[in-house]
Amino acid sequence: MQNKLNTAVVLFMIIAFATAIAAHHETAVVHPAKISKADAAGEIFSRDGMTETAHDDGHTTLDVTTLLSSDGKFASGMYRSGKTRSEINEPYGVDEFMYFLEGGVTLTSSDGTVTEIGRGEGVTIPKEWTGIWDTEGYTKIWVIYSEDGSGL
Repeated sequence: MQNKLNTAVVLFMIIAFATAIAAHHETAVVHPAKISKADAAGEIFSRDGMTETAHDDGHTTLDVTTLLSSDGKFASGMYRSGKTRSEINEPYGVDEFMYFLEGGVTLTSSDGTVTEIGRGEGVTIPKEWTGIWDTEGYTKIWVIYSEDGSGL
């Protein structure tokens, strides 16, 4: 009799656990992360969760993350920066694709090669890149991959 009772309790616990897992999976719906035309025109910077940063050199940046992958290694969003010049002496650290909606950037690689990216153009910066980042200001859509999740 005790054996039947133990079996019933174990069976009940398994069914309860399976039901809880199924209910969790039914409610965990994942959606695509869209940047609408209005967002791209600047409305995105009014969203909750937008990060505004005042930097030491006086320029301000606005950043909105639209997607962070479940493994924490991939993210996308939009970014706006004022005029700045930065020397990147340590490797950039992430692989980043950028598409410029406004403004642009001049990237001077450590070997002196100059790459200019303007409105309507894209660029991918590898995580190993070093050089000078120079801009009068820009708005970009960004996509970042980071193997260890840093820099996201």
